[in-house]
Amino acid sequence: MGKPETRRLDREIHQANRKLDAVRKRELWPLEGRERRAIAGAAVGGGYRLHRGESTGRAERAIDTAWQAAETRLIAEITAMQTERQRIVTEAAAARAGKKSSGWW
Repeated sequence: MGKPETRRLDREIHQANRKLDAVRKRELWPLEGRERRAIAGAAVGGGYRLHRGESTGRAERAIDTAWQAAETRLIAEITAMQTERQRIVTEAAAARAGKKSSGWW
């Protein structure tokens, strides 16, 4: 019995890590539609208030909250995928140990 098949999961973990790095750099491409709309809406609202000469504090907080939510979501996805990968590896090891112990000796 060979190694457990984790290549697909490893690729997804790598891609999620790339997305997390991009979110930390404030790039928009890894965001979901809901997160993009929240950031765009807050930016538009902040621009409107700035144009009127008012405070943009609420819009800045909304943008920061949206970025933080995206980062939290990606961290949770990565953790879940790593947990699943570990489960697959553990199951494969248990199956391999079970096969070895059931030999004819």
